[in-house]
Amino acid sequence: MAISKSQVINALQGVIDPHIGIDIVTQNLVDDLVIQDKFISFTLYLPDTQDTYTKPILAKCETVIREKVDKDAVLDIDVQKKTGDTPKPAPQAPAEPEDLLAGVKHIIAVASGKGGVGKSTVAANLAVSLANAGHRVGLVDTDIYGPSIPTMFQLRGERPNINTRRKLIPLEKYGVKLLSMGFLVDQDDAVVWRGPMVSSAVKQFLTEVVWGDLDYLIMDLPPGTGDIQLTIVQTVPLAGAVIVSTPQDVALDDARKGVAMFRKVNVPVLGIVENMAYFTPPELPGNKYYIFGRDGARNLAAAQNVPFLGEVPIEQIVREGGDEGVPVATRNPGETPSAQVFSAIARRVVEEVDKKSAKGETSEPIKIKIR
Repeated sequence: MAISKSQVINALQGVIDPHIGIDIVTQNLVDDLVIQDKFISFTLYLPDTQDTYTKPILAKCETVIREKVDKDAVLDIDVQKKTGDTPKPAPQAPAEPEDLLAGVKHIIAVASGKGGVGKSTVAANLAVSLANAGHRVGLVDTDIYGPSIPTMFQLRGERPNINTRRKLIPLEKYGVKLLSMGFLVDQDDAVVWRGPMVSSAVKQFLTEVVWGDLDYLIMDLPPGTGDIQLTIVQTVPLAGAVIVSTPQDVALDDARKGVAMFRKVNVPVLGIVENMAYFTPPELPGNKYYIFGRDGARNLAAAQNVPFLGEVPIEQIVREGGDEGVPVATRNPGETPSAQVFSAIARRVVEEVDKKSAKGETSEPIKIKIR
């Protein structure tokens, strides 16, 4: 059953302000309540924002919601200083930065300027290929509106567990730790959120999750170069970005914008991957047919002075693997050309990250600074 706003409000009436003995709902301290499946987000305006006052109230909010609404609710409560008679945000002094993801060495974004170029396919197979090479790997599906990872890893309908500290425990398959909005909402539900709520969910994927020690955390970004992408790249210190494109001009134009976006926010571009580069019929293994054009991404990489990481052929097994939840990278590299290509791309990504680290262009280990 879907969570309703009235359920949440009724539960929060059980949270009493210890200063005056009146509940936070009656005082009109709760605002901006947003609910999406098990995600509950709201702003709490309090007269005192010191930890000694706010922590018991926040703990009580979590307790009453999980007891009276849903025991698996995922909460995002933003505390603001109350000013005047109604809740209004007040200027806040910057909080001391908190070190997060201390166990993650490198965070890599996989991005594309437009949708439909196979970005999630590349992200999934890159993650599996890195795990095959012995690395500790996590994969975050940050495409809140159109998550693909549950399908690509045959985990549709699965839900992550929550530990005693109320943090999400990623699912794991093929040696990769996984988290996606698709694990938290029903398959047929549409996520109808504005940018701030999406950004909050992505931050929660990083700060409220037990990732443990990882060599690489792959972030599968949504297509485009808009608000969500900027929020992610400005919040998370990235070791670098991998741009995915197909060979045709309409995709290359957007890939070029993707490179420009990362450069503007001082994120190193590790290279470009050309997906759907050519087709080789099984009965004619020596032939290559360049259906969408030839060497488009390779030429773009040369023009932008970034590495060309590889070209992924059009193979039926890649599509079938994505639909069936068995990424082609799970196969032996000698079994199919695509598996061999993804293995080579993973090696090149590692090489590029190491080069950037040696030059001091990436930090090791990566630490998130949330202010």
